[in-house]
Amino acid sequence: MSTEFDKPSLLQRIVPMFLGFDWVLLLLIALLSGLGLLAMYSAGYDHGTRFIDHGRNMLLAAAILFVVAQVPPQKIMFAAVPLYGLGIALLIAVLVFGITKKGAQRWVNVGVVIQPSELLKIAMPLMLAWWFQRREGATRVSDFVVAFGLLALPTALILKQPDLGTALLVLASGLAVIFFAGLSWKLVLPPVLLAAVGIVLLIWNGDALCMDGISWYFLHDYQRTRVCTLLDPMRDPLGKGFHIIQGMIAIGSGGIWGKGFMAGTQTHLEFIPERTTDFIFAAFSEEFGLVGNLVLITGFVLLVWRALAIALQATTLFGRLMAAAVAVIFFTYAFVNMGMVSGILPVVGVPLPFLSYGGTAMVTLGLALGILMSIARAQRLARRTAQRSV
Repeated sequence: MSTEFDKPSLLQRIVPMFLGFDWVLLLLIALLSGLGLLAMYSAGYDHGTRFIDHGRNMLLAAAILFVVAQVPPQKIMFAAVPLYGLGIALLIAVLVFGITKKGAQRWVNVGVVIQPSELLKIAMPLMLAWWFQRREGATRVSDFVVAFGLLALPTALILKQPDLGTALLVLASGLAVIFFAGLSWKLVLPPVLLAAVGIVLLIWNGDALCMDGISWYFLHDYQRTRVCTLLDPMRDPLGKGFHIIQGMIAIGSGGIWGKGFMAGTQTHLEFIPERTTDFIFAAFSEEFGLVGNLVLITGFVLLVWRALAIALQATTLFGRLMAAAVAVIFFTYAFVNMGMVSGILPVVGVPLPFLSYGGTAMVTLGLALGILMSIARAQRLARRTAQRSV
């Protein structure tokens, strides 16, 4: 006697994979991805295969998002230590026998050429979230000291390359986890106030500090030049200040409605440097104007808001810390990129998520969004299970 079991159809096997997905988050990702493809086609249709490659990178990031979203946060947490260890090992490999391009030693050949510092953008908050999860309810001062040590090591190695932009992103994501883990405001306010005073003094004494022959011992020469160029781009309008000046001209010339799709003169006459990577926001602003910028900025604000909402609803400390870190990562990316292109922050080489061309960065963002979706999915599935058991 045999019993016949009905095999589930393909649709019945696929649907459960999407159960618990945060559709608001997916909608925001789709909006920003659409704007990214629009901007890349306009800025890079005559720039080799940039548009096709950008679309391929987005599909790869989407696949990573979908796969990671299937993994419960508890299992993702177990990958924290191996990923962090691998990232540190690769950063040391870069320091010893890395590949140098344009004066920076940031890449290493492991069969394929990779930039290990990109891995730390995710591995760093993962490691710290794992660290504080293990100490939930019993956090001591020594735990925060260890956390700062875990953060300082990769940050120092990345600064050594030198890569100020990536170091800033790794630092921001790590500090976000430490802050949300319960770091006292009494320890947060002094360095914030000190930094504010330092910025005011720098602006006030900028002319004297930027005179030829004055050395800033705590910064590389190129970093000092970037800060001085920010304070006064007209010091070298055809050299170091060219990027900032042309970016501001492009943004201003867009006006309210922009010059129109594929109609940006600053963009297509190649006055904007790196128009498909770091300075794509200038190209977008020129063609879509203030209205387009408001749509783009609103998309990023809502994405950050959604990530924070997921953090608030997370059922574990690890989920709360990791979701909050993803929110800070996207905020820092967008704020620093738009700020440097607009002339309010130094040029540090930070891409604009979804818009800037770059395979490694896109994959990293897909991984971050996949972790965020996994956290949202876990809490939704847990809620459904609880409702059914009532």
